[in-house]
Amino acid sequence: MTSSGAPSRKALSKIATNRLQKELVEWQMNPPTGFKHKVTDNLQRWIIEVIGAPGTLYANDTYQLQVDFPEHYPMESPQVIFLHPAPVHPHIYSNGHICLDILYDSWSPAMTVSSICISILSMLSSSTEKQRPTDNDRYVKNCKNGRSPKETRWWFHDDKV
Repeated sequence: MTSSGAPSRKALSKIATNRLQKELVEWQMNPPTGFKHKVTDNLQRWIIEVIGAPGTLYANDTYQLQVDFPEHYPMESPQVIFLHPAPVHPHIYSNGHICLDILYDSWSPAMTVSSICISILSMLSSSTEKQRPTDNDRYVKNCKNGRSPKETRWWFHDDKV
């Protein structure tokens, strides 16, 4: 899936639809600090503006997250990527893919879009330098043809940034 193309996906289940409607209402009443949901009529794809936290390398920088929800959300994690241009960070590839365990192996149905956003902002805020992952070029080259980051076998080895 590419950030600009329409992914081929199944419609949301009733459970997923109900859960997302509830999360959207909660978001509208109490959005996480540093995030804005760009309202559309598509419940299955959210575009979220991320504003870098004050006092960090990313202070006042603005980025966009694309969150695509699978048919069986929240039992299955959403696909979360940064739209171009992605922040320069040791765990964010130039194609927008994010190496963060809660998006893959450590996903829990108790997590929400808000908790994902807070984790991503925390990851950005803890970085001490703006740099791409050391394997960025190789990884991005291998992701041609719209490969989803959920198809990647991530190696989570660095919890410092």
